[in-house]
Amino acid sequence: MTNAPAETAIRARRSTIRLTEPAPGPDELLDLLAAAAGAPDHGQLRPWRVIAICGEARARLGEAAAEAAPTADLAERIGAKHLRAPLMIALVFQPRDHPTVPRWEQLAATSAMATTLLLLLDARGWGGVWFGGPYPEAPQVRKHLGIGADEQLLGYLYVGTPAPGEAPRPRVVADVRSKLTWLGGPAV
Repeated sequence: MTNAPAETAIRARRSTIRLTEPAPGPDELLDLLAAAAGAPDHGQLRPWRVIAICGEARARLGEAAAEAAPTADLAERIGAKHLRAPLMIALVFQPRDHPTVPRWEQLAATSAMATTLLLLLDARGWGGVWFGGPYPEAPQVRKHLGIGADEQLLGYLYVGTPAPGEAPRPRVVADVRSKLTWLGGPAV
């Protein structure tokens, strides 16, 4: 059996750590986000929002995160982490009260959207990686990004062009046999 294009893309995608200019612009990011919104989402609640951070806004976010650091040395390193890609996409979970879609399922939908967005970015030749980011729950970061009391910052997608010489890291195919249980015998 041959791989379908989607399977090939999933198997080939790797997180790209070293990223340079350019990054997707507003129109392309909006288009990618519209496609990623098609990820599994019971009730189509779209319990998420994203904040695109580029240019000097990355340094200002880094300063807010650095304020939460316990030491000056750590604060300096944290500020620099926000400059590792030309575009940061803050992933914000916005759970909604819903009678049939529990919070955990909404979080799963948000994660599915983020994963789909990474796959779409990769398919268009962009590099990306999902990092939790320094101090995502720090009051300084939450205030800077406008994260509400009922929201959760799930980290950042760092996005840009893979740096020259950035070769995809090989991935060992996972042995998932211990992760599969059949009830009633395998399907025939």
